Amino acid sequence: MRSSNPVFSRRGFSRDNGYAGFNTAPQAGGAAVGTQGNPYAQGNPYASGNPYAQNPYAQNPYAQQTQYGAPPQAPATTGRMTMDDVVMRSAMTLGTVAVGAILAWALLPVSSTSYGLAIGSALVAFVLAMVQSFKRTPSPALILGYAAFEGVFLGVLSEMYNAQWHGAPFQAVLGTMAVSGATLLVYKAGWIRVTARYARIGMAIAIAFVVVMAVNLLLVAFGAAPDGGLRSMGPLGALVGIIAILLGAFFLTLDFKQIEDGIAYGAPREEAWLAAFGLTMTLVWIYVEMLRLVAIFSSND
Repeated sequence: MRSSNPVFSRRGFSRDNGYAGFNTAPQAGGAAVGTQGNPYAQGNPYASGNPYAQNPYAQNPYAQQTQYGAPPQAPATTGRMTMDDVVMRSAMTLGTVAVGAILAWALLPVSSTSYGLAIGSALVAFVLAMVQSFKRTPSPALILGYAAFEGVFLGVLSEMYNAQWHGAPFQAVLGTMAVSGATLLVYKAGWIRVTARYARIGMAIAIAFVVVMAVNLLLVAFGAAPDGGLRSMGPLGALVGIIAILLGAFFLTLDFKQIEDGIAYGAPREEAWLAAFGLTMTLVWIYVEMLRLVAIFSSND
């Protein structure tokens, strides 16, 4: 079953209790095998000991069949996902986030009203993301709607941070770009290999992090953790922020593997929307954490 948390929902590992998207395609020039079976990989493909046992898109009409030991070849049919599709859909979703943020910054002055609007937009974005996460097929309307409301939230949030720490949003954008670029470089160099074990360990850490942050939020709300608790503006808050950014980089590697698998195995073109959706959520995560980290370091100067 796919995760109900949109942050943790990735096509690569949310396959009916299995990890079909990991180790099914070469990360650095390895081999792949296409086999018939459930495209959502019922069961664990690693049970047989063969790391190339499952093609997560094997029943896809656009999927290919490859020989063992041979790299996947592009099928002659049209309608499969390409890197251009991923880039275009990602540009549309991220562009929608950017437009929403710019409009919110320009039209909503910092006030309690705009703060309430930001919270409302964040909740709507979360609901839309949850709905999309439960769907087995991508909905461009839901994804773009999520991006628009997320953009409003980020615009108001960025304006508030900029009012107190001038230039923080710009530094956060640069930081997000740096983390994303470095993660992509490390991934393409093969220094990180996205395997089922890697995903399990990373997901365990991520879930534990979210649970701890939820408990911390409750403690802060009831006054049991003054000054934000683990999310304070001091060294502890900075450490937590760094851990959160590292988790964001982890999610990026899952996104990159999802895209790589989709292209290698001839996923249908609409899967590019899911790739863009995952990338957008991850980049938003990193940006928000980077914004807080910049504010912490600026406050301690």
